[in-house]
This record gives sequence, structure tokens and C-alpha cells, in this order.
Amino acid sequence: MAANEPGEPHRARPSRSRAARAAWAALGLVCVAVGALGIVLPGLPTTPFLILAAACFMRSSQRLYDRLLGNRAFGPAVRRFRETGGVSRAAKWSALGTMAFFVLFAVLWGIPSEWRLVRGLVLLAGVLGAVYVARLPVADP
Repeated sequence: MAANEPGEPHRARPSRSRAARAAWAALGLVCVAVGALGIVLPGLPTTPFLILAAACFMRSSQRLYDRLLGNRAFGPAVRRFRETGGVSRAAKWSALGTMAFFVLFAVLWGIPSEWRLVRGLVLLAGVLGAVYVARLPVADP
């Protein structure tokens, strides 16, 4: 049964090439690091990077994938997304509210007024992120 079939959503299918497995693992670890930074850096999302990390680990190592799913902080959200394609209602509203607060804070007060391009890019990234999160289906436990 393939990893994306309903019966076994958590079985890794590592690449046959050792170099490809190493590259996928490295990319997955980078995604976990960026996702972890997203916990403390406003405007940087966490969950999309962890979902991307899970996809990378699926192509590199069952052990790394299982460690991500077993993580108390990140595992439940990644597992829910892999199984249902959605996020909890609380996570969705929390993400949207936090993003709105920090993006508006950065654009209105945090970024100097001379840096119009940076303000515009932050606002654009915030809107795109909000649209992505808002379109995710709700999958409450």
C-alpha cells in the first residue's frame, strides 16, 4: 500500500538513492529548524514548514518521520494534517490572529517608514499566509 493511501498515511517511502535520502533528510532538518524559529519569530509560520519537513522525511527516513510525529509539540498537528489535510479550528484561529497582530505591528510600527518595499513585502507575505491558512479545511479531533 502506498504511503498516501488511506490505510497507511505514515509509512515512509525512502528514495532508493543514498544521496537523495541524505538530501531529503537535510532539507527536512532545515524545515524543522525554520519551523521552530517560527514559534518565536512573528510572521514566520511554523506548521507549513513542519508539514514540508514531514514530506521530506517520508522520502528519506522512517526514523526521522516517526521522531517528528512523536514530538509532543509538533507531532499532533503534523499527524492531523497528514491524515485529514486539515488543521484544528483553534489552531486556525490562533494562527490567523497571531499573524494579523504581528504583521500589522511590523507594518505600522516595527519597520521604519523609509523602508516602504520591506513593509509591502511583509504585508504581502502576511496576506498570502492568511489566505493559505484560511483555506485549510478544519479537522477537529
